[in-house]
Amino acid sequence: MNAASRFAVAAALCWTGSLQAQQHDQHHEQGHQPPESADTTQRDAPTQSESEHVPPDPPSSELGHMTYRSMVDMMDMDDKAPIGKVLLDQLDWRDADGATAFAWDVQAYYGTDYDKLWLKTEGERASGTTADARLEVLWDRIVGRWWSTQAGVRHDFGEGPSREWLALGVQGLAPYFFELEATAYLGDAGRTAARLEADYELLFTQQLILTPQIELNLYGKDDPERRIMSGLSDAEISLRLRYEIRREIAPYIGVAWVHRFGRTADLFRAAGEDASDVEALAGIRIWF
Repeated sequence: MNAASRFAVAAALCWTGSLQAQQHDQHHEQGHQPPESADTTQRDAPTQSESEHVPPDPPSSELGHMTYRSMVDMMDMDDKAPIGKVLLDQLDWRDADGATAFAWDVQAYYGTDYDKLWLKTEGERASGTTADARLEVLWDRIVGRWWSTQAGVRHDFGEGPSREWLALGVQGLAPYFFELEATAYLGDAGRTAARLEADYELLFTQQLILTPQIELNLYGKDDPERRIMSGLSDAEISLRLRYEIRREIAPYIGVAWVHRFGRTADLFRAAGEDASDVEALAGIRIWF
């Protein structure tokens, strides 16, 4: 074999060895390819809700251009639309020292989200007569996300001569979900008064609700004809446990502690009545 032939054979052997090495490397890489992880497979697989989802039918016709008023009427989302509500918050049958009394706390309003006409009445009847009651007619105006101002008139009736007052106050939701109501009053003959009410709803369940409440009344001038003396006149602290058969109807049971202070208490004692009473109560709460 001459030199040219030996060179050709050597070149062929080198090319064959290189080709075999490349095939071996490719086979090694394919054999050690990491398998696809189970997590990746699970992520790619649709969930049960996605598998069961049935997309809605496409709209049969497209909506054309609509004015704002037309859109509001169709979606019923106008915050200027008038709304109303009547809340019989407390209809109490009370028992204290064997005597039975009926007490009420009722509110109603009508207006828009921002401005409402608001009616409030609260009182008590015992032995067929109205012992003490009030009626307020107020204009309610939203001043913040949780608060509104109220201005109007108040009329007191029941035992003694009736009284009329101008009223100005605020009501709303305080931090930690306390509902607050604070009102100042200006009456004839230089009379002044203030009233503060606070309550809180504690939900044991969505239907069983405990409501503690406190109410304070203060007066700036003596009014013995209505058995009221200046200063902190009286306070009531109550607990009501209601069960909402429906959101609109809820019977309840509870207890109330009523206490008169200072010279107002002296007037009650002079008339042979207790200045402090603990009253068992039962009633119903209704709204519509």
